[in-house]
Amino acid sequence: MNRVHSVEVDKINPNRPTTSNLPRAEKAGINGTHAKGSPYAKSIPNAQSTNGNPSLNEKVSSSSGQPSSEQAYAVDLNTFSTRLKTFYSHWRQNKAELWGSADYISAATPPPSEDLRYPKSSALSIWLFGHDYPETIMVFGDKNINFLSSRKIAALLEPVKSTARDTVNVDVVIHIKAKGESGSTQIDSLLGGIHSKSNGDDQDTFGYIAKEVPEGKLLELWAAKLKNSGFNLTDITNGLSDLFAVKDKNEIICVKKAAHLTACAMKSFVVTEVEKVIDEEKKVTHASLMEATENAILNPAKVGVRLKPENVDICYPPIFQSGGNFDLRPSASSNDELLYYDSCSIIICAIGSRYNNYCSNIGRSYLIDADTVQSRAYEVLLKAQEAAILALKPGNKSSAVYKAACDVVAKEAPELVSNLTKSAGTGIGLEFRESGLILNTKNERVLKAGMVFNVLLGFQNLEANTTNPKSKNFSLLIADTVIVTEKANEVATFACSKSVKDVAYTFNDHEEDELPPVKPVSSSKDSVFSKATLRSDREISKEELRKQHQAELARQKNEETLRRLAGGGSGTGDGRTSMKTANELIAYKNVNEVPQPRDMMIQVDSKNEAILIPIYGGMVPFHVSTLKTVSSQQDTNRNCYIRVIFNVPGTPFTPHDATSLKNLGSIYVKEVSFRSKDPRHISEVVQQIKTLRRNVMARESERAERATLVTQEKLVLAGNKFKPVKLHDLWIRPAFGGRARKLTGALEAHVNGFRYSTSRSEEKIDIMYGNIKHAFFQPAEKEMITLLHFHLHNHIMVGNKKTKDVQFYVEVMEMVQNIGGGKRSAYDPDEIEEEQRERDRKNKINMDFQHFVNRVNDLWGQPQPKGLDLEFDQPLRELGFHGVPFKTSSFIVPTSSCLVELIETPFLVITLSEIEIVNLERVGLGQKNFDMAIVFKDFKKDVTRIDSIPSSSLDGIKEWLDTTDIKYYESRLNLNWRPILKTITEDPQKFVEDGGWEFLNLEATDSDSDNSEESDKGYTPSDADPESDSEEEDSDSESLVESEDDKEDDSEEGSADEEGKTWEELEREATNADRMKGDEYDSEEERRRRKMKSMGKSRAGPSTSAPKRPKFR
Repeated sequence: MNRVHSVEVDKINPNRPTTSNLPRAEKAGINGTHAKGSPYAKSIPNAQSTNGNPSLNEKVSSSSGQPSSEQAYAVDLNTFSTRLKTFYSHWRQNKAELWGSADYISAATPPPSEDLRYPKSSALSIWLFGHDYPETIMVFGDKNINFLSSRKIAALLEPVKSTARDTVNVDVVIHIKAKGESGSTQIDSLLGGIHSKSNGDDQDTFGYIAKEVPEGKLLELWAAKLKNSGFNLTDITNGLSDLFAVKDKNEIICVKKAAHLTACAMKSFVVTEVEKVIDEEKKVTHASLMEATENAILNPAKVGVRLKPENVDICYPPIFQSGGNFDLRPSASSNDELLYYDSCSIIICAIGSRYNNYCSNIGRSYLIDADTVQSRAYEVLLKAQEAAILALKPGNKSSAVYKAACDVVAKEAPELVSNLTKSAGTGIGLEFRESGLILNTKNERVLKAGMVFNVLLGFQNLEANTTNPKSKNFSLLIADTVIVTEKANEVATFACSKSVKDVAYTFNDHEEDELPPVKPVSSSKDSVFSKATLRSDREISKEELRKQHQAELARQKNEETLRRLAGGGSGTGDGRTSMKTANELIAYKNVNEVPQPRDMMIQVDSKNEAILIPIYGGMVPFHVSTLKTVSSQQDTNRNCYIRVIFNVPGTPFTPHDATSLKNLGSIYVKEVSFRSKDPRHISEVVQQIKTLRRNVMARESERAERATLVTQEKLVLAGNKFKPVKLHDLWIRPAFGGRARKLTGALEAHVNGFRYSTSRSEEKIDIMYGNIKHAFFQPAEKEMITLLHFHLHNHIMVGNKKTKDVQFYVEVMEMVQNIGGGKRSAYDPDEIEEEQRERDRKNKINMDFQHFVNRVNDLWGQPQPKGLDLEFDQPLRELGFHGVPFKTSSFIVPTSSCLVELIETPFLVITLSEIEIVNLERVGLGQKNFDMAIVFKDFKKDVTRIDSIPSSSLDGIKEWLDTTDIKYYESRLNLNWRPILKTITEDPQKFVEDGGWEFLNLEATDSDSDNSEESDKGYTPSDADPESDSEEEDSDSESLVESEDDKEDDSEEGSADEEGKTWEELEREATNADRMKGDEYDSEEERRRRKMKSMGKSRAGPSTSAPKRPKFR
């Protein structure tokens, strides 16, 4: 939410709580403005505040080994050098346009404070040095940089002197204000030095931040002396705003981390708390929710985010509003009124968090038993915000963003235009509200990649269809943090959904035990309310809710596809290359290395991988890779022949390598043949050549596979840090190569990865935690194995196989049973005892695996594996279904994030977040099976098909897809997806204008073609004759009792009709066939004879019915 204010050092609201009475008393950063770190500051302790904590200017002692103040607040010289160069370059290039033609630029940071504020002077200090140095005056000139500060800060700034000189060729002068001094002498010295270098010219222009009100005696004295210094003063606010607008890589990372924390706090804490309050009908005030939410943000572990608490802070006290009192202005605050959640009520929640001083924001509106006015208003607002986000592209003007939102509102609900907020948000970064990047109709600034925006839209002062005063007046608000990228944009707060189904709640007091949840709520399993797409007073069926949710998903999916492809997103292509690369093939480097021939016979040199062939009295070596085939045969005269065919450029099915392309003008030997009287020698030579060629090809293939692998980090063994977690006696899939007997091995969890090894030293693989995309644990229930499965980001080599899936398993019972002992009684004590042993073995193995999984999850939860979001996932068998993903039928089961089949090989692992849509094909009345086509967001990937799914699983699959927010369609036929995806990527704009994926909507297609033949046909029995009516009308010669010949004719007609041919086409084919056989007259007589036989009499004149096709025996 736009919680900040103007450019000046203002306070958000003097009446709302400050950090002094919040749970963490030492929240103030180095200057009291919550500056706790930066992308380049290693650690920033809370060194001072105004409530008794030691300030930076006081001596800080530490007996616990913590770094001193000087170390903690030291300047990162590399970052300082880069940004100082950027600062001077920007100033010199835009001096007249943005910096007011200033010859000098000054900024004075305020003293420490407990208020939440965002002065530009502090932002400049953080941007340059990584920290906000309080009560420090900075003056930048073309030849000098002057600093006026306390002795402690002066010591921290001392190292920048040489860096500034090397980077921009300026000298740094530091003026030290001793403790107890007013600073007047130092200010006079600073201004006097500037006057002396201007050669007495008092017309130099001095830039300062005009809207920042000076705080403290030093800054007030500086402002007074600067005003009376004789310089021409100019405002540099626009220059600083433009300087901060485009963020570098490190700044973007900080924004993303802050946004992730904000979204997780809203999703995992705020929504959960509000649901709990409504579920238990508690009486909770807005202020108490604010305090609890702030505590959750300041302790990221509470919301499942692995960030250091000392680097995290709030942007503003969280805001909760309900009960008809809504305020969408930046100065809004949470009052002491109770949270109101009766029918037709709206709850607005807005929170913002900072990571290393970089801000993020999110705002959501939650609808409780909303009426049609509220639901429609929210849908329009959601469309408007998504249109505004879509318009955030490099090259667009800022005004185009707000215009895109206004156009949507004007089209969808013109009566709501006057209630729309006057802007679509502002820029966000070191300042919560970057004044130069307001998204309104007046701002013509061009958007650039690297800008970050708080996209905020709302409707104010609306009225619902209710007489309750606390529900009648309502407002709506949606806000997200969005990063402008090179191609389009990225919503950094995407983790918290804003779709209608996730923010609209139905609360039913009378049918709470009968109301089935539309979507499970993880935080409250016994919740008496459920989420739905639209709310009305009548009861909505489960199928209707699903259709409404799917309609909402279709709209979102079309806009998401357009946004992703607008910048040239995923295209289709086979990804194949036309040329195979290879190294120069060299058998021998010089003639001296060629072995001396014993006889003029074909020889195989396995050491040098060469074949020596006698040609014109000399031995000519060929590298074995140049051979295509070698064969031998024997004739009747006991002569044996050996034939060698070489790889020659230009022949079919011969790959081009670098050697052949390099020597295009050369003459190649295509084939040689030799005759021998010794068949045994010929067989040995052929066998040796084939063996050598097979070994070389296998080695080169493995080398080529390894060349495409991504370099992995090295495994850090547990050593003395902790005892590695182990699981013994595991088999691995894919298995190690070689013909040796397969052995079981042990899996160990170390600091940054797993290691699996057997008793053979060469059988060892390492799997890094950072390379694991998904981890699965599947205990044995109806299967024969218990397994751990890892689906990886990048391929690794297991033996000589390149794979992305590695599985470790144990057989819980014998795969082969002895059935030779005859039938045994079901009450046989030995049989019962054996079954009990098998159950005990299975339970023990499952428990061992579960214990290993729990310990690894605890290891992944520690801060050591940085940036990892790993946890073992377990398949949900109750949602499983049978299908054929490859060649055999398998039991496919969903997990919380994937769709998997881990028993049969090849394995199937599909990440749900990578799915664009799912099309259910061959769905129709009377079909026993149907197919599932999974289309990925990356259109370069082939569509994955799962065939032959029983129709009994259709409803369950639909419900699962809808619950996981995956849009699905149904069709009667299988589609050819490759040309479809190619058409979409060639013109994504036309694709969306034509309705997007709605061309797959079977119901819409049927409704648009009610008069079509297919829709009118309906269901007809298989034995019905579609032409029977016309035949009865046209032919009076048909008998009610068919002859045997007629039945045969009818069967042929039925088969022809199935092929789709008309009677006229069949007649022409029959006539042509008769002419070719020369028996046209006989066939005509045969037809007459059959008609006479069936009717019992002949009629005068020719028959008007079309003659039937004759039978050919």
